[in-house]
Amino acid sequence: MILSCQNISKAFLEKKVLENISFHIENNEKAAIVGINGAGKTTLLRIIVGEMAPDSGTVTLSKGRTLGYLAQDGAVDTANTIYEELLSVKQHLILLEQRIRSCELSMQSKQGSELEDLMKQYASLTHAFESGDGYFYRSEVIGVLKGLGFEEADFGKSVSALSGGQKTRVALGKLLLQKPDLIILDEPTNHLDMNSITWLETYLTNYKGAVIIVSHDRYFLNRIATKIIEIDQTKATSFAGNYTDYAQKKEQLRIAAMNAYLNQQREIKHQEEVIEKLRSFNREKSIRRAESREKMLEKIEVLEKPTEVRTDMHLKLTPRRQSGNDVLTVEDLGKSYGSLCLFEHVDFELKRGEHVAIIGDNGTGKTTLLKILNRLVPPDSGGFRLGMNVEIGYYDQEHHVLHEEKTLFEEISDEHPAMNNTEIRNLLAAFLFTGDDVFKYIKDLSGGERGRVSLAKLMLGNANFLILDEPTNHLDIASKEILEDAVNSYEGTVLYVSHDRYFINKTAHRILDLTRRRFVNYIGNYDYYLEKRDTQMALLAASDGSDGREALHSVMNKPSKDSYNGAAPASCPQQPAESDSKLDWKAKKEEQARLRKKENDLKKCEEKIASLEERDSEINRLLSDPAIGTQVARLQELSKEQAKIRTSLESLYEEWETLAQ
Repeated sequence: MILSCQNISKAFLEKKVLENISFHIENNEKAAIVGINGAGKTTLLRIIVGEMAPDSGTVTLSKGRTLGYLAQDGAVDTANTIYEELLSVKQHLILLEQRIRSCELSMQSKQGSELEDLMKQYASLTHAFESGDGYFYRSEVIGVLKGLGFEEADFGKSVSALSGGQKTRVALGKLLLQKPDLIILDEPTNHLDMNSITWLETYLTNYKGAVIIVSHDRYFLNRIATKIIEIDQTKATSFAGNYTDYAQKKEQLRIAAMNAYLNQQREIKHQEEVIEKLRSFNREKSIRRAESREKMLEKIEVLEKPTEVRTDMHLKLTPRRQSGNDVLTVEDLGKSYGSLCLFEHVDFELKRGEHVAIIGDNGTGKTTLLKILNRLVPPDSGGFRLGMNVEIGYYDQEHHVLHEEKTLFEEISDEHPAMNNTEIRNLLAAFLFTGDDVFKYIKDLSGGERGRVSLAKLMLGNANFLILDEPTNHLDIASKEILEDAVNSYEGTVLYVSHDRYFINKTAHRILDLTRRRFVNYIGNYDYYLEKRDTQMALLAASDGSDGREALHSVMNKPSKDSYNGAAPASCPQQPAESDSKLDWKAKKEEQARLRKKENDLKKCEEKIASLEERDSEINRLLSDPAIGTQVARLQELSKEQAKIRTSLESLYEEWETLAQ
């Protein structure tokens, strides 16, 4: 064990944030702390690292172990360049290297015992240098910098000239290079692009130390975490496994806890009714019985009502009218800023009902494309057209659709004067703004609060084509899940930019990857994109060597294939149309026959399951029959039959799952 937290409690004024929090971290364990915004996750981290004292409880780090902490705004020395700042972590190796060089020079002029002493010192220094990976420390620094998204051209930049997000990346790099026994990271993926997040996942997975992470990035937690520590209503509960394992187990526990709570409430209500009835008899004996029941009722440890699942915020996006089938057509679109070309010769189409995610590295032009489609930025070349009856609803990550000088109430009422006071308050309450919150000014809201107001405005619009720029930024996990459900049930068309891979996995029908100034198309979610990316990149590299203008193949014309915004490779000659037609017809017939067989197999499997489950229930009733309870032979016979049935059911369940897929 490397870290132990025992009975940690913390309150601010009268509000309890943490109460009797206990857990431990084993060597090499990768743990994640999750909870809604304001649950106390960052407070707990600050207590662990000693930045804040708990009201009670203890934090124990094993003797001789080291701890490294990256806050959301990691501190760095602004006097250094990026490379110098990370190299400062290796100062002990630099000094060792200087002493080794000094020894080498001194040995040239020494003899006898002095030379022997120098050689011993040299051997000791070189051993320490090798043990600390001294021969690789510069390449290690460069590897970490590149992994976190810095190009070699950036290495000489002054830290003082960097943005807040870039400084946090530098601080993260320093922490990783220090290699403490326990790394503690608070939202480490906030300022990283997808490639850098993937690199960090690999780094932390292979890290020979323990890690504690606070993050809302569920895909990241799935890849990294081996334990989830949930903070809910000031209490902590530990779950083995990654985020998906936790979510499934949490739901099971929540259902069990809710059933226990409801059962107890029913029992309490029943006892109260019995007590009231006994008292109404107004007889000494019945009153004594009522008093006895009251005492028993007072001794019951009343269960707290479990947290409701996502009932605090409601989001339903419904288009007021349907658009035409052709929603958006982009042709030969290009945009540059000075000598920096973001993208060129971009062609793609969106059809009604599609949910399309745009991904790509930071700075490739994803948000710029959305601004062009919203006519906030003009293109340099090409254009686009909207289909019939298309109405755009735009959610931008900078929330320019909000007015800083207005209150929340005014933001809604000014644009929707037909809504009365109650309707506006009910809408804002659905997005967690209650009481006097509705009179807060937009300028005083946090990023997450502004996001919720923008979503509320989006819900009131008439849009049937939603364009969303990083819609999950600043949302906690529960709010992200609400938005996922809303997008999945939305009958209109959605085009969005996001770095949230879990959100993309849940909501995207198609992915457009903006890379090398063009779009590569993948017909599937994020997992599918990962599966096909290398193949598509190879095709794209081949197209870069060919002549001719790149053009994105229409996904609607070839729905079974991915496409890239480039010319077809020379190694893929076109077959005669008649041959293609015959092959397609034959393949279609074979596929239909295969599906019919699977449907029949599935139906038969379901019938077997239903029959066995019915017999299993019948045996349960027989085993509960007092008349059979004395018949030992019959009981053994029924038990054996039930065991066989349950074995068969397990096999049938697996068969059904395979067929259903």
